[in-house]
Amino acid sequence: MNKKILLVGGCGFIGHNLALHLKKKGFSVSITDSLSVNNVLSFTDSDIKNKKLYTSILNNRIELLNKNEINLIVQDARDYHAISKVYGDIDPDIIIHLAAVSHANKSNKDPHSTFDHSFRTLENTLDFAKNKKVHVIYLSSSMVYGNFDSKDVNEETLCKPIGIYGTLKYSGELLVKAYNQVFDLPYTIIRPSALYGERCVSRRVGQIFIENAIQGLDISINGDGEEKLDFTYIEDLIEGIGLCCEKEKAKNQTFNLTYGDSRKISELTEILKKEFPDIKIYYKKREEFMPERGTLDVSKAKKLLGYKPINPIETGYVKYISWYKKFWNNLK
Repeated sequence: MNKKILLVGGCGFIGHNLALHLKKKGFSVSITDSLSVNNVLSFTDSDIKNKKLYTSILNNRIELLNKNEINLIVQDARDYHAISKVYGDIDPDIIIHLAAVSHANKSNKDPHSTFDHSFRTLENTLDFAKNKKVHVIYLSSSMVYGNFDSKDVNEETLCKPIGIYGTLKYSGELLVKAYNQVFDLPYTIIRPSALYGERCVSRRVGQIFIENAIQGLDISINGDGEEKLDFTYIEDLIEGIGLCCEKEKAKNQTFNLTYGDSRKISELTEILKKEFPDIKIYYKKREEFMPERGTLDVSKAKKLLGYKPINPIETGYVKYISWYKKFWNNLK
């Protein structure tokens, strides 16, 4: 547990929650982040919807990091020389690479920025890590699978990504594996799915539902609500990533880290209705380039890591709603 861990892009939704978790576990944790991608520096426009809410959530992230004495270095990971110095100064045993444009729609609308923040930053991480054989943990996505051809997929399922986001994530996986082949670089690839939880500002489906309900706004669903997603509470994901930092068996492996049981989007809204009985739900045409998904098989992570997700939506989403209501009331 005395390992030094550096989270690249660590002020994001996954990153700051993970940093807090790893610190409690006893690891020496540092974060580097430019704060410019879906973070405080990108929420300065006065026309941004719910700007006060998002700014407060983002500031709360940094407050929690400071309170827990987690080292935060503000640095753009695209700058090869500057970020290499950060890596050298910290001399980490593990680099968890989270830097990315973490939204499929934004990626399709602005592929250059997505490549720049997702792929170029990864190249810089790998170039440093190859010399000292630093263990690189790469956050990929369930989007690499594309359309699920069966009700569930495992890590051996053929990847057929659709659109810019999934394709870049899969390209990142291939690049990580190439560095392992050429430089014997130890790696772990993680594929999450449909994340939700405290202090998210990425406008994921679970967040948007609560945000609209709490303001008395209508809820819009892409499709008919029957689509299934493997909704995963943030606490389960970060527990799994923590195990990847601890377990030697995690090296040179790819893991699905989700709850492991897909649920209909309509089931999520039914939970929401119990807290907000007056909400109105509308359905619209499904977005292009969003693959048909389902359950990610997590048996490999359970077997090799001892991974035990414990939050179905009946538990995790209720926790998230409770947190959101409390945060909203304090903000008002």
